[in-house]
Amino acid sequence: MAVIALDDVWKFFGNFPALKQVTLGLEPGSCCALLGRNGAGKTTLLRVLAGLSPFQRGSIEVLGSKVRSAEARRQTGFLGHGIGVYEDLTARENLRFFGRAAGAKLDETALNRWLKRVDLARVADSPVRQFSRGMRQRLALARTFQHEPQLFLLDEPFTSLDDRSIAMLGELLGEAQARGATMVLSTHQIREALAIASHVALLDQGQLRYFARRTDEMVEDPRTLYRIREELGIL
Repeated sequence: MAVIALDDVWKFFGNFPALKQVTLGLEPGSCCALLGRNGAGKTTLLRVLAGLSPFQRGSIEVLGSKVRSAEARRQTGFLGHGIGVYEDLTARENLRFFGRAAGAKLDETALNRWLKRVDLARVADSPVRQFSRGMRQRLALARTFQHEPQLFLLDEPFTSLDDRSIAMLGELLGEAQARGATMVLSTHQIREALAIASHVALLDQGQLRYFARRTDEMVEDPRTLYRIREELGIL
């Protein structure tokens, strides 16, 4: 059974088609690097897959359920541009709240383990409004990974992270892959994405123009992707 199954999906903002005829399937354990220029539709597609934004045509199933069902949402970890943590809560309170919302039974030992894992143990009981952007991003990583979802939808997750945190994120993604989780990763950090991707998808003006397995050549020379774009006529 495909973890993600999209069939002829269209998404409109008014009369503007932000997604057009998107058909895509991902098997368990896949990691898809979702690439494209700004405005290509990457964030829109991820939000639709997360059940946060409706679509107007086509069909989407996530883990065998309708995309906006409670079961699909419980099994999905979404990290978007907005980071999505509450500034007036502490780091610990944020993790406890989001864990419960996802149906995870996280005791204080588990919360402490995650706070330590993302290097926030020393500020665990400080309000998030005092955090830097990088600290908030690390908290959002813990929020996303702590309930061990089967599907991760990650929108520019490397943004604002220092080298140490990027390495930490890589470890989290590797561990998730090792237990068979599926991922869709939108990023401009092409080298980091290709290092873990099993598939590459190129969006252009809301259309899926290219979808294939990632090759060793792409990893060794990311300019391969630019050649593919030229062949597809993507400016």
